[in-house]
Formats: sequence, C-alpha cells, structure tokens
Amino acid sequence: MGSFSIWHWVIVLLIVLLLFGAGKLPKVMGDLAKGVKSFKAGLKEEDEASDPAATAKVIPNQPANTVDHAAKKDEAVRG
Repeated sequence: MGSFSIWHWVIVLLIVLLLFGAGKLPKVMGDLAKGVKSFKAGLKEEDEASDPAATAKVIPNQPANTVDHAAKKDEAVRG
C-alpha cells in the first residue's frame, strides 16, 4: 500500500498527457526550468548584496578593518 507500482506511474503519466497534451508538456517543463533558474539567480544576487565583505574596497598594505586605531588608543589612555 505504501509503494507505487509501475502501473500507478503509467496511469499518472497518461492522465498528465490527457490534461496537457503531448505538445504542451515540453513547454510547461521548459517554463518550469526557466523559473527555477531565475529563482537561483535571485538567491545568488541576494547573497552577494548581503555580503558586505564582498563589496568592501581593500587598499594594499592597509588593515582590512575600518576601526579608527587613534580613537582606540585615546580610549585606552583615558580608560
């Protein structure tokens, strides 16, 4: 009862072919594939936009962080 036999899948395939027709099925699958690709591209763009390290400008021979070292020294002296 829990598993499907090959005959179940044949019947499902026949019903799908009757509903969509043999010519329309490849179009539907192509549209589905385009939707998945655009969804993945949107996720990739979102990840790139949310990663500040990817857009940070790095100057050679300079520390990567933007902490004001002079202000830290002043706080340490005062503290």
